[in-house]
Amino acid sequence: MNTKKITVIIPCYNEAVAIATVVAKFPRERLAMYGYDLDVLVIDNNSSDNTAELAEAAGARVIVEPKQGKGNAIKTGFYNIPADTDYVAMLDGDDTYKPEEILRLIAPIDDGFAQVIIGSRMHGRIRAGSMKRLNKFGNRLYSRLVRSVYKVSVSDVLTGYYAWSREAIEALRPHLRSQGFAIEMEMVTKMARLGFEIFSVPVSYDPRLGDSSLNPIVDGAKIMRMYVRNLRWKPTAQEIPLETQEIQPISAIESRNYLIRRLKARHHGDSSEASSRI
Repeated sequence: MNTKKITVIIPCYNEAVAIATVVAKFPRERLAMYGYDLDVLVIDNNSSDNTAELAEAAGARVIVEPKQGKGNAIKTGFYNIPADTDYVAMLDGDDTYKPEEILRLIAPIDDGFAQVIIGSRMHGRIRAGSMKRLNKFGNRLYSRLVRSVYKVSVSDVLTGYYAWSREAIEALRPHLRSQGFAIEMEMVTKMARLGFEIFSVPVSYDPRLGDSSLNPIVDGAKIMRMYVRNLRWKPTAQEIPLETQEIQPISAIESRNYLIRRLKARHHGDSSEASSRI
């Protein structure tokens, strides 16, 4: 049996409470039984806690993306997929999604049924307290709009659980521009315009561990702007990646040293500014 490689991308910002649990939950033995090799890649988005160290200790590879924003972290992950990767999956590092359900997303792509699979919370199992009413309403509204206008079969356009073929990632990543939480809307709408077959499968959704940095009102407005902006979007040959060079993974210790240097530089800058005012 030929082994196929799955690379999982986990964008993280201050997820020290949950990240080790998330990395440990992947069903590695079961995946191996079905002929899959697993590579877990955590993108530490300039966390101020020890997310990077805990992820590395749990067995993940860690890359630091210093430019804040979920979109920046995801794009960095997309450009650091190993050359031997067959499929790419993504989920959040807050333990809301179940790593144990990864095969549910990978199998339809491996079977040739689709190029992109989205994990749908709306058609899955949402535990009490895991999603606020306003978030649920907004998600259903956005998903209906995307289905109606972009003509793709998605029921949860703001999910954080995805799977792609490698070819789909390579075709999508040069067109991504979002730096923050509008990245999911950008990915779905641009994948639709690129002609990908996108389908949803039900997934579980649990209350998150730790605090969320999502602002439903502010980020919701950005998501709607992204939806409208892409209505007339078409891929062009002139579009190129913002960052095309591979970013080399760094260790948790190097990540911590990087953060310390940033904090010292910021403190020095504040002190200099204060002195200049005296």
